[in-house]
Amino acid sequence: MLSLTTRIKIILSVLAVVLLTGSFILYKSGETPEGKNEILIKALMQGLSTGHYRPEKIDDSFSKKAFKLYLERLDYNKKFLLASDVEKLQKYETAIDDQLRAGSYEFFDVSAALIDQRIKESAAYYKEILAQPFDFSKDETIELDGKNLAYAKDKAALIEAWRKQLKYQTLVRLADMQKEQEKAIAKDPKTEKKSFEQMEKEAREKLVKTYDDLYERLKKVNNEDRRSTYINAIANVYDPHTGYFPPKAKSDFDIEFTGRLEGIGASLQEKDGQIKVMEIVPGSPSYLQGELKPNDAIQKVAQGNGEPVLIEGMRLDDAIQLIRGKKGTEVRLTVRKPDGSTKVIPIVRDVIVFEETYAQSAMINDKEKIGYIKLPGFYADFERNGGRNSGADVKKEVEKLKAAGMKGLILDLRNNGGGSLADAVEMAGLFIDKGPIVQVKTAAGKAIVLDDRDPQIQYDGPLTILVNSNSASASEILAAAMQDYKRAVIIGSPTYGKGTVQQFFELDEALPSQFDAYKPFGALKLTTQKFYRINGGTTQLRGVTPDVILPDAYSYLEFGEKEQDYPLPFDEISPAKYQTWMNNKLNIAQIQANSRQRIAHNKSFSLIKESAERLKKQADNTVRSLQFEKYLAEERKSEAEAKRYEEAQKEVPVLNVARLQQDLKEIASDTAQAARNKEFLKNLKKDIYVEEAVAVIENDLK
Repeated sequence: MLSLTTRIKIILSVLAVVLLTGSFILYKSGETPEGKNEILIKALMQGLSTGHYRPEKIDDSFSKKAFKLYLERLDYNKKFLLASDVEKLQKYETAIDDQLRAGSYEFFDVSAALIDQRIKESAAYYKEILAQPFDFSKDETIELDGKNLAYAKDKAALIEAWRKQLKYQTLVRLADMQKEQEKAIAKDPKTEKKSFEQMEKEAREKLVKTYDDLYERLKKVNNEDRRSTYINAIANVYDPHTGYFPPKAKSDFDIEFTGRLEGIGASLQEKDGQIKVMEIVPGSPSYLQGELKPNDAIQKVAQGNGEPVLIEGMRLDDAIQLIRGKKGTEVRLTVRKPDGSTKVIPIVRDVIVFEETYAQSAMINDKEKIGYIKLPGFYADFERNGGRNSGADVKKEVEKLKAAGMKGLILDLRNNGGGSLADAVEMAGLFIDKGPIVQVKTAAGKAIVLDDRDPQIQYDGPLTILVNSNSASASEILAAAMQDYKRAVIIGSPTYGKGTVQQFFELDEALPSQFDAYKPFGALKLTTQKFYRINGGTTQLRGVTPDVILPDAYSYLEFGEKEQDYPLPFDEISPAKYQTWMNNKLNIAQIQANSRQRIAHNKSFSLIKESAERLKKQADNTVRSLQFEKYLAEERKSEAEAKRYEEAQKEVPVLNVARLQQDLKEIASDTAQAARNKEFLKNLKKDIYVEEAVAVIENDLK
């Protein structure tokens, strides 16, 4: 079997050859090379057709999909283009495929000129609207989801849409200002009290400044920035993880994942005209702070207590520059959660705390000694000999817990977005004798089975694995393998459903020296493989359904791979040959019945279920009131619901949790590590999901 790297090099070589020969000749007899952008689109399309796991047929159907994605991203909130503009662009709906073959950007050029014109025209709208006070006693509403909005039929309708948007944003600021004033007066009754009219005027003035800054940035957006959006709309028809990275964006991506810059440790992407969180880097400030989650949309960025900057519609690299900063400084992110609620999240910038990215263990002293291992990611240091990897680290933690007398083990893969496939295979091998762990299929043909070939079993006792909707990729592989072997009870909520592998193709390496004058071109991220369980089903879209499903605040929301645009489908292949766990005594039906009974009598789980239903209702209702008192009433209701859950958490039984002695000796010498350990134990002691995993081990797996 050729290594992935070797196969990629072959594909890159093919790409270079095809660009210089055959139907994709870039040098025509007696002519100079075509322009850089024409070379780029042809190189990208050849890379997609040659290297992607499931190449698309470039036809009218493909063209319609690319058109739809691009139009959504061009003006997601429908505040620039008119219905007549969209009608004008509609004639290109089935022409993109033909233009791609010709290396033409006609549709893009027309759309870029049009959006540029409309943005310039709209610059006057906000100043005129915000010059006058809003009437917040008037009973009117606003639709907040761009997908539910229609393009304005004329300029008057467009200005009305702007009025409602600006009124809503003023309303939110005004409500926040009123809350802050109430807190300040409660703390010091001598605090100067501003009238409603004063605060309303101040809120509008601040919003004017925000939009002044936004339009200054919009002036700097050029056609090359917009071209990336267009190209990615084309690439994303293949699947949501395939995309084009211009040279600057690729550099930002590398920095995010190597942690070489001080910042917050979140990788971001532009989607639907918004800056969305893709992943949280384990051990990063965002990870340790805990409130920023994948799929959050960042709306505003403030430096400490400074005035927030609106970043909707901003270029990704500009947004990243605002969010990054020096160690020790605070950034405040205003994010829109998947349920439609808005939250301000303060994060102190820092470098990644690498100790927090590694496996950590503790002992839960209950009826039995239950070992607990938290694994934030499947890490591996390929750069250094002797570098740490998660498989070896988990093995070490299991040995320590065994020596301390554990009678059962909880492996926590919640919020673990994956990583090293080899480590997932190695880790699965700790709990079985030997056999297949995962099947990996490329576009070329049949699946390759990755086996654990070591007959040694490191731990053969009761095992549970915790997962949630942010458990993805390698986490799903490990959980699925243990479920298929009937080796462990999987507990939590259904996983993300990402069953694909991506690889970067550096276009500068692919293109021969004749194109050096046009470089750099950037990189193409391609989906090149797909994962399958040993039972034959893929983890793609469906993920792993836990044996014991626990209530989760986000369980009713549209989340995961299946909610992305054009994901690769679920399918099945032949199962691998394997035998279930030799000591299998799992009565899953009885375990589920016992768990349901415990959950029914658990106040916290009941409130989480209520919260999930409420969040689903909020997410479905994307209409908000623009009447001040109604808006405040809605906010107070949400706050009261959140407080109910916080109060219930105080009644949660506290688990008796302790770190092992050898770990405490290492931690004691580092005050920062000691503080993080204190927080680690505090959260673990009141974790109702861990509590249920303990109950499953003690009551059902003995």
